[in-house]
Amino acid sequence: METVEMNSVSLKRPHSEDGVANADEVKRQKISEKSKTENDSGQSTEAVTEQPDKSLLEDTKNEIISNEESEEQEDEELEDSDEDGDPESFADMMKHGLTESDVGITKFVSSHKGFSGILKERYSDFVVHEIGKDGRVSHLDDFTVPVDDEDPSEETFTVLSDEDKQRLEELQLFKNKETSVAIEVVEDTKEKRTVIHQAVKSLFPGLETKTEDRDGKKYIIAYHAAGKKALANPRKHSWPKSRGSYCHFVLYKENKDTMDAINVLSKFLRVKPNIFSYMGTKDKRAITVQEIAVLRITAQRLAHLNKCLMNFKLGNFSYKNHPLKLGELQGNHFTVVLRNITGTDDEVEQAMHSLREIGFINYYGMQRFGTTAVPTYQIGRAILQNNWNEVMDLILKPRPGAEKGYLVKCREEWAKTKDPAAALKKLPVKRCVEGQLLRGLLKYGMKNIISAFGIIPRNNRLMYIHSYQSYVWNNMVSKRIEEYGLRAVPGDLTLKGATAVHIEEGDVDNYTIHDVVMPLPGFDVIYPKHKIGEAYKEMLVADNLDINNMRHKIRDYSLSGAYRRIIIRPQNVNWEVVAYDDPRIPLFTTDLDKLEGKPLPVLPTDGKFRALKMEFSLPPSTYATMAIREVLKMDTSIKNQTQLNTTWLR
Repeated sequence: METVEMNSVSLKRPHSEDGVANADEVKRQKISEKSKTENDSGQSTEAVTEQPDKSLLEDTKNEIISNEESEEQEDEELEDSDEDGDPESFADMMKHGLTESDVGITKFVSSHKGFSGILKERYSDFVVHEIGKDGRVSHLDDFTVPVDDEDPSEETFTVLSDEDKQRLEELQLFKNKETSVAIEVVEDTKEKRTVIHQAVKSLFPGLETKTEDRDGKKYIIAYHAAGKKALANPRKHSWPKSRGSYCHFVLYKENKDTMDAINVLSKFLRVKPNIFSYMGTKDKRAITVQEIAVLRITAQRLAHLNKCLMNFKLGNFSYKNHPLKLGELQGNHFTVVLRNITGTDDEVEQAMHSLREIGFINYYGMQRFGTTAVPTYQIGRAILQNNWNEVMDLILKPRPGAEKGYLVKCREEWAKTKDPAAALKKLPVKRCVEGQLLRGLLKYGMKNIISAFGIIPRNNRLMYIHSYQSYVWNNMVSKRIEEYGLRAVPGDLTLKGATAVHIEEGDVDNYTIHDVVMPLPGFDVIYPKHKIGEAYKEMLVADNLDINNMRHKIRDYSLSGAYRRIIIRPQNVNWEVVAYDDPRIPLFTTDLDKLEGKPLPVLPTDGKFRALKMEFSLPPSTYATMAIREVLKMDTSIKNQTQLNTTWLR
């Protein structure tokens, strides 16, 4: 899965290094996590305070939801209402989280001195633009809709009353016992009837219409045309043959991840989410711009959503004959603001020059491994060991760390009773991994954990074993850099096309560290010929796994492996240090700002604070967190940042 997601954290260096920090000085430091719950659309408020802010870690807590969850938007309100606890207790819970060293992230490649900075003080401080397979960066810069004689009139969107729409939606989704819905034609003209027919068919895929006389009045009767399949397969006969079947558009979104956005769009369009396609998932706490394709939904209808959706904008519409596929993109372009930096201009220059010239270690970032005391890689290891009782135990047992209240109660019930039905009753949200596994245990019984686990969506199940692969890779790369430094050595691996080959003694001068790749363990990869090849085997033996037999008796869990560059050098690296006084003002303009004609922010030449604005492009499956870690020389784990920023609360 392509990953650009980043946790919202403050990256601050401990002040004890100078030996002069005291409690009052720490109190005056910028607050790191003044951010709204990610399930709402609010923007972060002012982050400078002289007094401890009780909501500080409450907000952080709302952001740190287990990677094991896979809930849809309609559950968000319920989830938000279940948060409790105070900042101190949350900080204490985060003691049980992971640090970078726990998952093998231990090395840096540059020699510059690190400095402090606040990452994502506002979600608008982090902007991602997708880079398509043709190398073009996606921008929202055009709201116009392609002119098409086949498009329905604007009246189509307003002719139905809210009550009519409610009844039609319930009919469309089979939510009631009605087999049809009758809409009285008040102004009985052919033109009016035509508009109503068009409105029903356009807004409610899967419904057909006909006109009937009842008691001397004309009614439009809506009914199901092709059963439940019609929802996921929009009708073909209403789509012009000359028009491409897919409407491609650029989606600009704020503070929502890609799947949340798709769920919102599908809800408003009254279609299934699976008719949308995209090239990669994008971060939640950010402003992101990416291309989306949707099957047989008109640009006109999509553009109409701009009038009723918050934090989304759709534009740059075009019709094409193909959908989009995951992984087709070339990468992502990032615009990042690090606020309240402490580094001197020289230190910033050294750090950014190093990022541009050397790059950073291509570690898998912290979000790959979860946020509680049960890391996702441990569950992945148990799956690979075929230890299904441990898989069940790791997912369901009580655990220290930041979790939603209802999950805590569910785990306590499970530990007490080992009764899936009783534990499930404690879960108001059933779509989380825990709820899905409990439903599976109810269905298949406690002696068939494999089938019960199989109820969890495939991508979520594979996330665990991919997390284990990432854990091994991180550890092995740290060992490789510790052992051999930043140069290619005999026995390293490099790619010839898609094939990995060993670097031989006589050829080593033809390669640099940027050519070296390392394998994720699997049955279809080769390993380095030097000490690190043996280190892979030793690590897997310690985990009761055989590196020479990575095929699983369940095909889904067989690991073929892959290769990953150990050093990534970002492209298009630019930076600027700016001064500012007000932490609430944006420090650059977004695509939407430009479309709406908002001027560039006016910044003082000698402000109270300094910020580092940086831009860079990264290939897919690369973590921007790790690039920023290299610049600041800081641990990006939530555990570390929470402890740094709550010391003065104690």
